[in-house]
Amino acid sequence: MRARVRVWTALLAAGIVAFGGAARAQAPATAPKTPKTTTAQKPAAPKTTSAPKTPAPKAAPAQKPAEAAQEPQPAANPSFEPSVGQPGKDVVWVPTPQALVDKMLDMAGVTPKDYVMDLGSGDGRTVITAAKRGATAVGIEYNPDMVALSQRNAVTEGVTARATFRKADLFQTDFSKATVITMFLLPSINMQLRPKLLDLRPGTRIVSNSFTMEDWEPDQRETVEGDCVNWCTALLWIVPAKVAGNWSVSGGPLRLTQEFQQASGSLGSQPIADGRLRGDQLSFTVGGSKYEARVVGNTMTGTGPNGAWKATKIVPAPAAGRATGSGAKPAAPATAKPAAPATAKPK
Repeated sequence: MRARVRVWTALLAAGIVAFGGAARAQAPATAPKTPKTTTAQKPAAPKTTSAPKTPAPKAAPAQKPAEAAQEPQPAANPSFEPSVGQPGKDVVWVPTPQALVDKMLDMAGVTPKDYVMDLGSGDGRTVITAAKRGATAVGIEYNPDMVALSQRNAVTEGVTARATFRKADLFQTDFSKATVITMFLLPSINMQLRPKLLDLRPGTRIVSNSFTMEDWEPDQRETVEGDCVNWCTALLWIVPAKVAGNWSVSGGPLRLTQEFQQASGSLGSQPIADGRLRGDQLSFTVGGSKYEARVVGNTMTGTGPNGAWKATKIVPAPAAGRATGSGAKPAAPATAKPAAPATAKPK
């Protein structure tokens, strides 16, 4: 197989050795008897302390919480060699062809300013390639043997200052520092990660080998030709800013709805067309005129047919029933009195 499906190897935790309780010294079983004192002579009574205590050996100092949390990791096998298709925690391992690794990093535009995280880093080739481009790169891998192999490969390639590898579960890993994320995971795993990926900083680039994120369409898709036979397509997503809602802008209210990087809505009474987000950059047309803006939180600034423009997001009003600050009590609901039954007069 010429491609790499990301793998974590499912490993049972090695037996955890319990420290701290076994080294306690036992107290003496019986205490020596206190010497008897006579009544004939009343010398100064010796202090009748209880039997002399044998100094107990000092107990080992308790571990600090941070130290206690560092459980022994399973020892890596220094002679380990990975095999294509080896079982893992969630998937089997298949390496990504180097040509596709290069294409994925090209599509993400990796530079020395980037912080790259490879989810399921395998033998470390993507991390090492990113480090060779000057980026800080981190591999997240569940199999300790693969982690150790990646570290040896980084030493061989001379990139240990920029390439590091963590034995970790990617579902428990913080991605917030990443500017680029690379992965070769199954679609089901991509979908489990998708909410977390969409919450990353707008503009974060995500590149996947072959597998999609269902209805979140990629911003770019490219296939490597030549010697690559299987799993040779790279897909790029750029995390979009969140713009759905009502915005205040001169020229009428701006109302936006959003489906991932697609935006629609209206400006004043005119509908928006061709609305699209690329990271924090929003563009759309109204009546044939093009508008562009950069979104930062609840503010967007940009240019339009009449020059510079700015919009501020309208924060929803407090929920019904909360105090409005006027101090006036709401009027009690009017209750209609039942009408008296009609009585017919005798004729």
